[in-house]
Amino acid sequence: MEFFLPHLSEDTSMPLYERLYRAFREAILSGQLAEGEKLPSKRQLADYLSISQTTIETTYHQLVDEGYVISLPRKGYFVQNSTELIRSEPQTILKASIPEAVTYRYDFHPGKIDLEHFPLDQWRKCARDVMTDGNRHLLHLGHPQGDLPLRQQIAGYLYQSRGVRCTPEQLILGSGTEQLLPFLLRLIAKKGILAVEDPGYSLTHHFSNDSSYQAVPIAVDEEGLRVDELKASGATGAYITPAHQFPTGAILSASRRNQLLKWAREADHRYIIEDDYDSEFRYVGMPIPALQGFDTHNRVIYLSTFSKSLMPSLRIAYAVVPVSLLDVYREQFGHYAATVPRLDQATLALFMERGHFEKHVNRMRKLYKRKLDLLHELIDPYSDWLSISGDQAGMHVILNVETKMTGTMMKSALAEKGLRIASLDQYRIEKTTETSKLLLGFGGMPMDELEQAVTELIDELTMICHKKDPSTS
Repeated sequence: MEFFLPHLSEDTSMPLYERLYRAFREAILSGQLAEGEKLPSKRQLADYLSISQTTIETTYHQLVDEGYVISLPRKGYFVQNSTELIRSEPQTILKASIPEAVTYRYDFHPGKIDLEHFPLDQWRKCARDVMTDGNRHLLHLGHPQGDLPLRQQIAGYLYQSRGVRCTPEQLILGSGTEQLLPFLLRLIAKKGILAVEDPGYSLTHHFSNDSSYQAVPIAVDEEGLRVDELKASGATGAYITPAHQFPTGAILSASRRNQLLKWAREADHRYIIEDDYDSEFRYVGMPIPALQGFDTHNRVIYLSTFSKSLMPSLRIAYAVVPVSLLDVYREQFGHYAATVPRLDQATLALFMERGHFEKHVNRMRKLYKRKLDLLHELIDPYSDWLSISGDQAGMHVILNVETKMTGTMMKSALAEKGLRIASLDQYRIEKTTETSKLLLGFGGMPMDELEQAVTELIDELTMICHKKDPSTS
């Protein structure tokens, strides 16, 4: 069954029921939830958000008391006629919810990709070929796990490129990692302790706030996740980025891969979630095979997305679920509707079937490699105080700066100069010490701007860290 899913505010100082109430209230006022539309049952919503039904009940009672919804015995909760409220309040709410944009001269954000070289003509033709009378069936709801043609294409691609062994039946599609990840945790167990990399992907830092899982940070070094710390943590699951650790760029060593798989199989219901988010873009040596391909005990859940390889707005991610969990999935979640539009699924399936995806990835790998080479060329002359690490894959590098300033201090100072760059420490959970490391994203920077942007970055760092005019050096 398909139903409205509220987007909760990240303001954890606010009680959970109030955040949920505000999400529903805004959806009603903005017209996203129309008059007469039924709200999810308390059980459905509690299961999906991994929160108690008592919290849902408190939220619904508040909405009833304020006249936003009505409760019909044995039928459920329905959106009330709120025409006057819709006229008087949504503009205020929308205005308050949109932050003022900050303009930067150069943006080194690690999440940005190159959009200038996307094969728009091929994508447009695939979309046009999908929109035919013969495909009117795509207007209906599709398979809960995603349509079979796309799952077949992804399964074939994963085996050829990443060594992932799976059938299309093991694939589950979702509208992004942030949607699939909580879902996968509920598939593994209702609650538990999830080990996350530190520093690591920011989304994982918020699990303990919005779910019944407790997130515990595990340190990362040059060989990847510290498995010895993992063993001592009492964790029942682990979320890792082994092929290209985010944000450090470390690669999980072969010995630690073996230790990690051994850890997972030593106890019942221990699982590893392997996020392979930018595995297509490796520049040194052979591709690092996915951990899932070495898993002989059905303990690895493989997770990835098309956000980096195609476009962030496509909102198609996928998970490869072990065969042992398929029955659990079908029993608990088989009635859910797929969250990815079928027309997008069909367009992507055709795009992959015609070979456009593979050609595009190969072209972009060469382009990103040229950008990385230029980055090295520009920074190498300053090797006495600047160096790069984590550059074997991906679209960002770690910029190590020899200075007494912290990364946070440099980030703020550079922002005042119109340069947006991230600090490594902002991705840490344990903030006991600070480093002089920055995340320099080069993927989204046009090739003809990159030289000027990096040159200005070095000039500003010279003045900030060494208090001198670079023109006099």
